[in-house]
Amino acid sequence: MRENIHPKFQQVIFYDASADFRFLSASTKSSSETMEWEDGNTYPVIRVDTSSASHPFFTGRQRNVDVGGRVDRFNRKYNLNQDQK
Repeated sequence: MRENIHPKFQQVIFYDASADFRFLSASTKSSSETMEWEDGNTYPVIRVDTSSASHPFFTGRQRNVDVGGRVDRFNRKYNLNQDQK
């Protein structure tokens, strides 16, 4: 394998400020911001907009899509009536 062509792979803290959630993982990304982790070591911090703690799919606060409205619009657009079967 050629040397000095791969990015540095290191431990980083991913921080979701909207849910005040942090997790430690490995990444090639880096940051000048650092934070102390539970093990006492200091790691670079990568701020993320969404994590499993704030994403609606994982939290159960997902919005339901108005499927009935889409079907009604389709039927009106193509002049389909459910009673004409």
